[in-house]
Amino acid sequence: MSETNKYEVGFGSDATKDPRRIVFITRKTSAKVKGEVGPQLMSYPHLILREAIVFQVLTIILVVVALFWDAPLEQLANPLVTPNPAKAPWYFLGLQELLHCFPPVAAGVLIPTLVVLALVVIPYFEVNIQGEPLWAGNRPRRVQIFVVVCVVLFVFLVIYDAWTVLVPAVLVAGLALLPYFQPSSPSRFGQFLIARTLPWWVMTWFIAVALTLTVVGTFFRGPGWSWVWPWR
Repeated sequence: MSETNKYEVGFGSDATKDPRRIVFITRKTSAKVKGEVGPQLMSYPHLILREAIVFQVLTIILVVVALFWDAPLEQLANPLVTPNPAKAPWYFLGLQELLHCFPPVAAGVLIPTLVVLALVVIPYFEVNIQGEPLWAGNRPRRVQIFVVVCVVLFVFLVIYDAWTVLVPAVLVAGLALLPYFQPSSPSRFGQFLIARTLPWWVMTWFIAVALTLTVVGTFFRGPGWSWVWPWR
């Protein structure tokens, strides 16, 4: 608003006399921003037909796979014989791998509860709204906090021999520290790492740990939940 213009606040009925609007925005409200409306399409036929085609293609692929490859089914279930190892469905194998490393209360109750609560609560916090990279602020203080948290986590995992969690955690921490020691990089991969934020690194660590636990529980666990190689 220019300082040379003087606006008088008042009421009047003359709508043709240079009308102006004054908006008061408090801390608990936000201004309404109206952007340009982009191109729009109807759900039918543009969306519905595409979804139908994808569904039919997926059905054909599944039928072809079922014709040429048998499902990995075992013998009929026998309540008197427990298979060794008794593996859960693939989406629970990560939790079963955690049960192998940590006490049942921690792996079966505490850790899943904390993960669910974090996924529910974190979106309500103002975590890096500006999208600031991890090492863009107070670099010495941030690296101290980062190293302390990583060391505490690594010591905790070593005490419980949770190597399947420790290995992806070390890899993600190493990639996160790489931009700190190389603040400028000519490669596209280096620039990509430099621009990553703290929430991105936390989510990457979470996904890497979940994938590692699932893969290990699926292919690398044999009788007695011992380590076996898939080709054996």
